[in-house]
Amino acid sequence: MNINPGESTIELKQQLHSQIFFDPELDKHSGSSEQFLLSIYNSVQTSIFIVDVLEDGDFRYVALNPTHERWLGISSENLKGKKPEDILSPVDAAKVRQHYADCVRFGKTISYEQCLQFQGVGTWWSTTLTPLRDANSRIYRLIGTSSNITPVKQVAQAKEIQTAQEQLLEAIAKWIRESLDLDTLLHQLVKEVRHCLNCDRILVYSIQPDETGVVIAESTVTANSCLGQKFPDSSLIGKYQERRGRGCIQIIEDIYTAGLHPSQVSLLESWPVRANLVVPIWSQQQLWGLITAQHCHQPHQWQEIEIDLLKQLATQIGIAVHQAQLHEQVQHLKTQLESQKQQHQVQLQQAQHFQKLVRRITEQIRDHQPATQVVQTATQELTQLLQLQSCYIETYNTSGTQTIVTYEYTTSAPQHQGLTRQVADLPQIYQPLLGKKHWQSLEIVPGWHPQLLVLVQLACPIFDNQGNLGNLWLNRPTQEMFNEWEISLVQQIANECAIALRQAKNDFANQSQMQAFAHKERLQNEFLRTLSHELRTPITSISLAAQTLESVLTPEGILDIEIVPQLLQILQNECGRESKLINDLMTLSYLEAEPDTPTLIAIDLQTWLTPIVESFRELSHCQRQKLYLNIDQQLPPLETDITDLERIITELLSYACKYTPSGEAITVSADLTIDAVQLKISNSGLEIPPSEMPRVFEPFHRLMKNDPWTYSGTGLEMAVVQKMVRHLGGSINVESANGQTTFIIKFPQ
Repeated sequence: MNINPGESTIELKQQLHSQIFFDPELDKHSGSSEQFLLSIYNSVQTSIFIVDVLEDGDFRYVALNPTHERWLGISSENLKGKKPEDILSPVDAAKVRQHYADCVRFGKTISYEQCLQFQGVGTWWSTTLTPLRDANSRIYRLIGTSSNITPVKQVAQAKEIQTAQEQLLEAIAKWIRESLDLDTLLHQLVKEVRHCLNCDRILVYSIQPDETGVVIAESTVTANSCLGQKFPDSSLIGKYQERRGRGCIQIIEDIYTAGLHPSQVSLLESWPVRANLVVPIWSQQQLWGLITAQHCHQPHQWQEIEIDLLKQLATQIGIAVHQAQLHEQVQHLKTQLESQKQQHQVQLQQAQHFQKLVRRITEQIRDHQPATQVVQTATQELTQLLQLQSCYIETYNTSGTQTIVTYEYTTSAPQHQGLTRQVADLPQIYQPLLGKKHWQSLEIVPGWHPQLLVLVQLACPIFDNQGNLGNLWLNRPTQEMFNEWEISLVQQIANECAIALRQAKNDFANQSQMQAFAHKERLQNEFLRTLSHELRTPITSISLAAQTLESVLTPEGILDIEIVPQLLQILQNECGRESKLINDLMTLSYLEAEPDTPTLIAIDLQTWLTPIVESFRELSHCQRQKLYLNIDQQLPPLETDITDLERIITELLSYACKYTPSGEAITVSADLTIDAVQLKISNSGLEIPPSEMPRVFEPFHRLMKNDPWTYSGTGLEMAVVQKMVRHLGGSINVESANGQTTFIIKFPQ
């Protein structure tokens, strides 16, 4: 406490006169009374102060007596004319103003006790206020007398704190014995400690694994809550861990005079904190946390009894923490045992269900039920047993480069049915699966969701001694991975699925083979039936012509000489037709077998193709058809078998002339593409229906079936052309649209 003895009574007397106590208009002849009052004012050991009550109800200090000057360290001259806010903190000024206002409002002497901060020191005062009235009975001045009762209050406060401390420690010991949980204990403790110390805030910090302190319990009278906030000075935690005892207790009576770093002062101001007392909490030789007492708006001189109380509380909290940790360990062990027991029961039940599922699948396979029924049973019951989101089966293609999801069972909308994956795109997944090992992952579901969605995926390979067939996929919406026991059970189901899929593959292969045999036999029968018809047709014509010729040739001579050339022409045509049919059949048989390698000769299409096309000029002219030839001048020489190529061009031109209507055009072109020499034979006026396109190259297929006499031929021309083009290493296809049909032949360079 600061005492200013420099102000003398003589100096004060020179400044004071009778109007300090009385209105001059009340008594102009009161000299003896004035002297008497001044003598009391100057010599009495009680603090006296004078306050003016202004017309607007505000208050201004007038003077202090020497005793009050010594106590406060403020001179009367410096005090005169100031308001309470000019010399007191906002909180204390508000308290003082309230007492002054009460005295004026009641109009009589009042007494009270209060604690005020002067020069950073809290002092308790017992004060009496007496109002003075003027001639109009208005209270214009207050006379206050105060006695410093700080020592008495400190003794009483110490006794209260000691009593409260004993009661609090006893209560804490009882709470610990009753095994209250730590959170409940801490919240009750901070509340009781704040009342006991009469401070603004009590905090308990817990040291986290990253060595930061977080407020886990709080009791405060302020509106600002600190729960969940980090420790304001992380460097102190290291200091507490380095040393123990009283040396690691932080005692700050005023943040502005404690020599703190400006950043620490700024941080404490923001909470707000003015006085701070921090005591570490140790549990089993380890720093567990901190307990802090704070005054938010005024400095505070921490008493020894307050420090000792906080230390004892820290010790009790350390004991409670250790007991809570032991209790938590016991509960954790109990929980683990119970969890293991429940898990064992669940596994036992799951094992029983799995065995039943395996038996059902085995019976289905034994009864030769369809594979779809087997995998449906497997995926559906796996989803229910393991609480999955979905379960699906993917199978490999023949080359093993691609998978496709063939069956899916899901509790929501299907997401994978028909999904295809390229094996090469996902080596991290398919390398272990192709190595006949399971694969498992934990992934975050993409997209926006109110809560984070996590999906665990498990894939078990489906394989047998002949190779990999596919994979069994399981999706579970949880963060818990599939354990080894579950994986082994799922692999059993995958093995059963392998039997079903292999059986289905074999059945499909057998069925396909039988269908292929049946189709081949049907084609052979149809071919023989058509061939018999085609052979019978010219034979019938030859027989009819021979009979007619026999009838006109009699021993007596020729009855009708004019019909003989016609009959001979029929015989010649039909014999030629029969001969061509036999040649085409022999060519087809030769090309169906393993023909000899063609003899390749480099030809210039510009000079080679022209005479072949020109040989059809007269025929196209007779049928009133237009014939065009377009050859790219930049064409390179083409290595081919000229005999086979000539027949290919000839057959296609014959085909075009046969089916091109009168007045339409036939165009032959040869050009060079990026990687091939391309020949095109196009004719306008004819469009092949889409249903007929796949059958153009079938043996004995005719576009105009209703008039076979007009469009004569063996019916093997296009089949022979296709075989010969392929024999030369090329390809042929047909396009038909917009009233035009085009045969396109390509020979790779």
